[in-house]
Amino acid sequence: MNAEPFSMSEATARLGRIAILWRGDAAARRSVTPETSRFKAVFAALSDAGVDAEPVVYEDDVLDAVRAKLARLDGVLVWVNPIHEGRNRASLDALLRELAGHGVWVSAHPDVILKMGTKEVLHRTRTMSWGCDTALYRTAEAMRAELPARLAAGPRVIKRNRGNGGQGVWKVETLGPPRDRPMVRVLDATKDAPEELALDGFLERCAEYFEDGCVIDQPFQARLSEGVVRCYMAGNRCAGFGHQKVKALVEAPGARAVAGPRLYSPNTDPRFQRLRGLMENEWTPQLASLLDIPRRDLPMIWDADFMLGSPGADGTDSYVLGEINASSVFPIPDEAPAEIARRVAERLRSTPEAAINKQ
Repeated sequence: MNAEPFSMSEATARLGRIAILWRGDAAARRSVTPETSRFKAVFAALSDAGVDAEPVVYEDDVLDAVRAKLARLDGVLVWVNPIHEGRNRASLDALLRELAGHGVWVSAHPDVILKMGTKEVLHRTRTMSWGCDTALYRTAEAMRAELPARLAAGPRVIKRNRGNGGQGVWKVETLGPPRDRPMVRVLDATKDAPEELALDGFLERCAEYFEDGCVIDQPFQARLSEGVVRCYMAGNRCAGFGHQKVKALVEAPGARAVAGPRLYSPNTDPRFQRLRGLMENEWTPQLASLLDIPRRDLPMIWDADFMLGSPGADGTDSYVLGEINASSVFPIPDEAPAEIARRVAERLRSTPEAAINKQ
């Protein structure tokens, strides 16, 4: 599972010109340099791998200028959240599709994000061994009709299809009678304390989520308080791990007290070698096949968040997928930039038109 050797001759040959794009205001555009950006390690790794990269700070009001700049390059690595301070990616995604149609390599392509970077992927891959009893609601009426029966079996986690930072994620459990007005206890993943309200009231809160196409419903994982493991991937190879004891959706005071920041480690971390093997050899190929994503189109950096499921008969832990992030994966383990650079270089070598830089 070790990355293939990378020779010095390969590192010094210039392979192409790409941009690293993220969202920012006019002040950020005026002051940005590769060395002062949060992606400085990625810029440095790309340079070492023979890839010339430049920063592009995006906002909708400079779309035309960004279009002109990117059209001259071989590719662009995009780090933009689906939702940020009330803004979405609609204009940016249209631009990226346009550029890709004219031969600019885009990672992650908006269509790939729609396949693997939204919560719907949890339903589409529910039959894989990382899956669980996952339901999908296309309409508010379907959710109203089907959710009560699922709540009767235990707590559920409701997730809007597109979001980040826990936005639109809820733990929901029924409080039982009165039967004429069912009550639920809900905990917003971005909040510290739960609240009790009528089920109808909660369903009204979720109504706007259907603008994203669907709502996902999973069983609450009882071992969530033991932590979440984030597996970072560069294409189809593991680039490192992050382990975190979380507060989101955790109510027990003791478990919340030990929650802390995500702790990063390389892809050689002995604690997660079984997970690495599953991701590289089983799950990523299955994911790509199920979603019809060619291996070369997998994002240069993406991650999968796993909770611990029930142990198997031999005591081995199982993993339950909670989310895939493909829009804006950052921060990342210290070892990830080199893995990203290897995959970018590999992609540029395999693309004939990248050998002749756009003028």
